[in-house]
Amino acid sequence: MFTYFKYYFYFYLPVLEARIQQLQSDVVLDVQHANVQFVKAPSSGRGVSSGRDPKSKSVDKTDIPKSGQTVAKGASKSQSSRWMEKLSQEKKNKLKKQQHLQHDIQKNVKEKPIAQSKGSKGGAMLPGTANKTISTTAKNTVSSLKKNRKRKLADQIRSAVSSTQTSSVATASAAANKVSKVKCADSRNQFLSKESQTQTELTEVEELEQRRGQQLGHCASSSSSKCLQQDGKPPAGGDILHSIHSYLEACVFVGNLERAHSFLLSQHRVRSRRKHLNTNVYNIMMRVWAKKGTLNQIGSLFILLEEAGLKPNLGSYCAALERMGRNPNCSPRVISRCLNQMEEDGMSIDDLFSRCVFRQDERDMVLMAVRIVEPDYQPSLNLNATQCSPPLVQDFYTQRADHHYPKLDFTQEELQERFQRQLSMEQACTITIDSVEAAKPVTENMVKMRELLAEQHAQWKKILLQALKESKMILANSSIKDYRLNLYPYLCLLEDREYVDIMMQSVANMPLSGESLKVLASDLGNRVYTKYCVQQKLRNQVVEKLSSMYNEFTKLLAKDTEYTVIPREQWWELEKEHSSGPTLQGGETSWPYIVTLDLGTYLVDMMVKNLKINSDILNPSYERKLIPILYHMYTFRNTRQVGFIKPHPILNQMQQEAMETRLTFDSYVMPMLCPPLPWTSVKFGAYLLTPTKLMRTVDGATQHDVLLEKCQNLQAVMDSINLLGNCAWKINKPLLDIIISIFNDRGSEKLDIPPPLSEGPKIPQFSPHDPTYTASEKAHMKREVINAKKKCSEMHSLRMDALYKLSIANHMRDEIFWFPHNMDFRGRTYPCPPYFNHLGSDVTRAILVFAEGKPLGPKGLDWLKIHLVNLTGLKKKNSLQGRLEYANTIVEDILDSADNPLNGKKWWMNADEPWQALACCMEIANAVRSPDPTQFISHFPVHQDGSCNGLQHYAALGRDVIGATSVNLVPCDVPQDVYSGVAQQVEEFRAKDANDGLKIAQVLNGFISRKVVKQTVMTVVYGVTRYGGRLQIEKRLKEIDEFPKEYVWEASHYLVRQVFSALKEMFTGTREIQDWLTESARLISKSGHTVEWVTPLGLPVIQPYHRTRNQVVSLKSICIRGRPDTVKQKNAFPPNFIHSLDSTHMMLTALHCYSAGLTFVSVHDCFWTHALTVDTMNKICREQFVALHSQPILKDLSNFLLQKYCPSSSNNKKYQEYRRLFLLLAKVPQTGQFVCSILAP
Repeated sequence: MFTYFKYYFYFYLPVLEARIQQLQSDVVLDVQHANVQFVKAPSSGRGVSSGRDPKSKSVDKTDIPKSGQTVAKGASKSQSSRWMEKLSQEKKNKLKKQQHLQHDIQKNVKEKPIAQSKGSKGGAMLPGTANKTISTTAKNTVSSLKKNRKRKLADQIRSAVSSTQTSSVATASAAANKVSKVKCADSRNQFLSKESQTQTELTEVEELEQRRGQQLGHCASSSSSKCLQQDGKPPAGGDILHSIHSYLEACVFVGNLERAHSFLLSQHRVRSRRKHLNTNVYNIMMRVWAKKGTLNQIGSLFILLEEAGLKPNLGSYCAALERMGRNPNCSPRVISRCLNQMEEDGMSIDDLFSRCVFRQDERDMVLMAVRIVEPDYQPSLNLNATQCSPPLVQDFYTQRADHHYPKLDFTQEELQERFQRQLSMEQACTITIDSVEAAKPVTENMVKMRELLAEQHAQWKKILLQALKESKMILANSSIKDYRLNLYPYLCLLEDREYVDIMMQSVANMPLSGESLKVLASDLGNRVYTKYCVQQKLRNQVVEKLSSMYNEFTKLLAKDTEYTVIPREQWWELEKEHSSGPTLQGGETSWPYIVTLDLGTYLVDMMVKNLKINSDILNPSYERKLIPILYHMYTFRNTRQVGFIKPHPILNQMQQEAMETRLTFDSYVMPMLCPPLPWTSVKFGAYLLTPTKLMRTVDGATQHDVLLEKCQNLQAVMDSINLLGNCAWKINKPLLDIIISIFNDRGSEKLDIPPPLSEGPKIPQFSPHDPTYTASEKAHMKREVINAKKKCSEMHSLRMDALYKLSIANHMRDEIFWFPHNMDFRGRTYPCPPYFNHLGSDVTRAILVFAEGKPLGPKGLDWLKIHLVNLTGLKKKNSLQGRLEYANTIVEDILDSADNPLNGKKWWMNADEPWQALACCMEIANAVRSPDPTQFISHFPVHQDGSCNGLQHYAALGRDVIGATSVNLVPCDVPQDVYSGVAQQVEEFRAKDANDGLKIAQVLNGFISRKVVKQTVMTVVYGVTRYGGRLQIEKRLKEIDEFPKEYVWEASHYLVRQVFSALKEMFTGTREIQDWLTESARLISKSGHTVEWVTPLGLPVIQPYHRTRNQVVSLKSICIRGRPDTVKQKNAFPPNFIHSLDSTHMMLTALHCYSAGLTFVSVHDCFWTHALTVDTMNKICREQFVALHSQPILKDLSNFLLQKYCPSSSNNKKYQEYRRLFLLLAKVPQTGQFVCSILAP
């Protein structure tokens, strides 16, 4: 145990005399003559319990004067004598404390049985143990003695009262039996049957617990279980600690060290604030003094750590050693004592270099200090020493003889040049590109509006710049005690003009209908944070090291080099080779969500208050006055009132009519110009400088980050995401030009190209006070106005979304680019760029092709034709050969569509996915007209979509033969269509009811089709309710012109019941598994826990659904998370669990496709590759599905949930709830006879 004096006599003995002399001017503790009180730090290192426990003895408050403040009276004596007096006084105190402790032991042992016999509860906390706290400043030997004595005290008290207490280790069965016997003694006849039932259940619990103990023997040691043995909840006060940390880092970044130091002391002096601090907070200032201060200043922070009941960690010793390394005259004896003390605390020198995050030259300075005492020392970096592979991928990583990893069609020099271009774009944080609307002819009104907007923008920038400077002057003089509300450091991180540019960008991109205040504030705060992170990396000299490492990394990817490792592994090796200099991972400081929101709200408030325009700018007849261009108002979403920022109609009109030719985006919106960085940790990967997380989460949620950082076996997950991001893309330019021409004409709703607002409905103009209208006519006119405005708003949103996508695509038309990927909390992968990517609509998918081309080979052309038929939505029931034969009969239509897409027969326009169908027609036309179609180089991606993947997973989990056949898990001559099968089953139910005289069944005759039931069948596996299913069917019935509209509501009610009944008959095991998952989640969340599980690839999953309450902060309403939301937890568990299995299957397929040299990307359960390699991909897909479901997935889930939520029954206060949960989790649904070994091709 550390004490204040131990640091001085063991760590800073050579500088003790200088330190004592400095105490006159640099006082850390308020050393009152003969009245000093020191707080003994607890062994746990979590804080000083005596200062928080209301039952503990009171101690004098220790104040810490600021630097330069005079010490209290008594300071006239020499500091040396005062310290010696203190040491001698401590020896006397030690003896007194020991005597007092022995007296307490005897007193408690005597008094405890008496107190117990007077009716105190046996289960209550024992006085003198948890509540008794002793404060002292004795040395470590005394501390150890006291800990031993406290243990003895607790043991003696327990033994003294054991005769009157129920044993704490008694089994739950025995405890429950005793309670049952006491109750039955009074009324045995009444409760005899109930006791018998309870006894039977308890016996079953005991048997299941014993069985579980045997089953979990292996599970307890597995890496999958290790990462979720603790709740994925941040520690108490985590947001406060995070806010303090980010505030201090911001102060240090802007060079305001006095503010940072004063703020730390203000938090430290008050115990209620001090409890929110941890060692890393103090390390921030240590890091500063390591570069600019003295060793004594770092020593003073070590003392503050001790007073706070905290222990130094690696970062603390790293700062001390850095300071020693920077001091050329530092004594080797001092360094040796520091290293010895560090080793006594259980930390090695190797830990310093493998676990610390270094900035600039910190690592070199620490190494210099270490080599003063150990000249031959070399850091040992084992970055992947703790990694282990889940059973599913052990062979993939250990047996690589047949692996053939794909290469990019670029030389190393070309990739390095692309890296520099991407780096420049990310350093700027924004990029301005041409709009595709720039091709439109410029009218006189457009020129006028553009000039007016440019003039107003220049004026608004000046106003915002002045307002920002004034607000910063006010904040600079405000209190520093409240870290959440004092935004001054955050407003100094960037140049003033950069904040203004960020605000003006938000004004330019504001939707016509406005934006939620929370969304807008978060967006502004995140833009500031992104620029801040980039500036941090530039200052920490990360860019230079990153450039050097990426140049080496290109050897793995380029076609002119030979490497046979996975990108993540190669990057790890490069980190070992380039160990000197700053650490690439973790150097930037993250911000808590509340800070981002506060900063964004502050900027929004500044915009609302200061941005104004003349009311007569568009109509001189209006009275001139300044009016705001943005309004803060409130609206209701569901039943919740939310803040809303709405632009003035004058601003909307000016922006619409100006039709600006340039668009400004954040750099992360654009695809990358070079291959992404491989994910090597949960916080490092994807973009070069832009901060990105491996797992995208709900704003403010931190439990996912906590879980991921604990896991040590995520390499398979990271590798699969890296492989998706390594696919290079390019633009299908002929198709893009056709789409842009239609977009700039009048759009086409049929072809999913949004028309401009000029094609929208005209908003009726009428006065509500006009007496010529009746009340009903006025109400009708109001509804028409509301509907017209709603339609215009929707059209504008769709139009702007298409404008962004097409403009980005047009900007990248001559480029090769990449989409970095990350995942959601279930493991489903997504491209990071939000607008333009292959997960988008039919339009965006159609204009994307692989950058790498491969010859079609002998079967490639056939696969292109089959793919075309699939895109049309026709021939769903036909076999692959039947679809190919159909494609050969329509070759004339295919070629006509390719040659005359807008003026020919337009066959392609009737397809389900018309633009992808047109692109496929063009590819087929080019192939068949080539000299040798087998040698035609095709860049076109061919898709292989799953047959209702959710039901496939359920059928495999339940080993359901009938269900597996319906979703093509069993080889059949003709592919099965589950949607048609359900429609057929529903039709049989309808025919029977119609014969029985049911009116609605008779009305539905001839209207039950595959299309009517498809959406409900597809989503029922993902948790859709009967209510949601009814709405889906109602929508489909309304689309049928011939169906009588008066029966829509009744018919949808009838059909949804029949669909659910048909699914229950066809998939017997599915409903049982769904019900088991749902009820398990209900009981888990009801007990106060969120539902967690681990995927077969080792990815921890936690459902982020909590009850919320609104708390108004500044202008906004923030949702404060509370207990788990039972309804959402139980409804979401089945679909989320299936999604996690689906993502696992995709990741396994991605890994093995990569090892086979295939180009592979996915849109969830739809896999893409070249036509040449479709057969290979299909084979791998089936093999990995079998491998996945050969695992005992449900049994493993049951074991994990039991271990997580039912650790022990003996001490559970709510035993009845525990028993129900235990029995449910242990009872895994029974499975059928289907053998998941050979799947349908």
